[in-house]
Amino acid sequence: MVLAEETYTLDGKKIVLRSARPDDAQMLIDYLKTVTSETRFLMSEPDEIEYTKEEEEQFINKHNEAKDALLLLAFVDGEYAGTASFEGKAGTRRASHRAGIGIALFQKYTGFGLGRLMMNRLLAELKKLPFEQAELTVSGANKRAYHLYESLGFQECGRIPNADKYDDGTYDDKIEMVLRLCEER
Repeated sequence: MVLAEETYTLDGKKIVLRSARPDDAQMLIDYLKTVTSETRFLMSEPDEIEYTKEEEEQFINKHNEAKDALLLLAFVDGEYAGTASFEGKAGTRRASHRAGIGIALFQKYTGFGLGRLMMNRLLAELKKLPFEQAELTVSGANKRAYHLYESLGFQECGRIPNADKYDDGTYDDKIEMVLRLCEER
């Protein structure tokens, strides 16, 4: 799905939200390498990001062509700030009512409401679709993100102890959270 460009003002900054485009591919690869080095709360270590530009272009096109997926980019005063996305849980009819959400921002763009704005836009789009629940995973140590998701109505539904083992030998839990998008049937 493609979201037309939208402009907001947040904390005196001009925010532009739009869908990713294939010509964003290299920027997104570079972004992943940077954000995974800025925080332990994301999916991998920076040296594990090995996507090619062509693979990233395919990923972008897949999201843009899908009816149940969105890859949303944020720009703050003209600079790329981060990405939020959702996509339907693939595989079976039993999972077709569920959507997974992910979000990551460069650290310098956290703490002033951009993540909340992006999450609200994702949730607004999700509610237009036949999904019944949104799901995400958050690092146990990422208290700020946990509280954001909780404030948006997500509830903790499970925890995997020691799910991540870092290169220094320490561990962190993964917390599963869910948000019902419609009334129980």
